Parts: sequence; C-alpha cells; structure tokens
Amino acid sequence: MGAWGPGPFDNDTACDWGYELDDAVRADRVAVLRSALIAAADQSGHLGHTEAAEAVGAAAIVAAFQPGGPPLDPIYSPDCLRADGLDVPPELVDLAARALDRVMGGDSEWRELWAEAGRLDDVTAVLAPIRASLT
Repeated sequence: MGAWGPGPFDNDTACDWGYELDDAVRADRVAVLRSALIAAADQSGHLGHTEAAEAVGAAAIVAAFQPGGPPLDPIYSPDCLRADGLDVPPELVDLAARALDRVMGGDSEWRELWAEAGRLDDVTAVLAPIRASLT
C-alpha cells in the first residue's frame, strides 16, 4: 500500500498528489483540490486506493483552512500551503465531507486495505477531527 502511518499524507500516493499541488500555480490549486475530491465523492462503483488517498489529503487541506480545523503535518503536507496559504471556496467544504464519507464507506479499497492491516480504527481516529471540521 505504500503507507507508513495513518495520517492523510503518511503514504506515497497522497505525497505524490501533494507534489502535484506544489507544482501547480497558486491560481490552479483549488482546481487540483476540487478534482481530487470529485474523483472520490462522485465515484459510483468501487473506489480505488489512489483516488481515496488523494481525496483524504485534499480533505485534510480543506479542513486545515477552516476555523479551528486540524493542522496539517508540517513535514509531509504540501510545501506550497505553508508558503502561500490557500483561499478555500465554501463549496469545497461540503465536497470534502462527501469525499471522506465515500472513502470511509463500504465499497472503498482504501478502507479495505486498512481493515485488512488491522489499522482501520487508527485511521478512523485520525480522520475524525478532519471530518468534524467539515460540518
């Protein structure tokens, strides 16, 4: 799975997506976030691990920019956010919540892999404050 911890950016897939966000010009970063969230939230069939991991990272970013939202990991989260900040449009908050709900749903490879590893409770605990800040 390429994961080393339960955090939103504690896996190769989300880190690679974070580099994509870093490489985007500031004006395009919201579009990169929106794309990752839509890929999970609007998936009608089995949600693959890649889309899920990217959506978790994107949702964590959206949550971090909400009042009282959980902070991003200063080491693994995208560097551009610390340097430039981000103006998160309000519609991304609901989209991020729907994406996280989809990732944690029953037809998600991300969820299946964590359950098989016996760590679903760990990642659920990490995602709980992120999800709470999106309501």
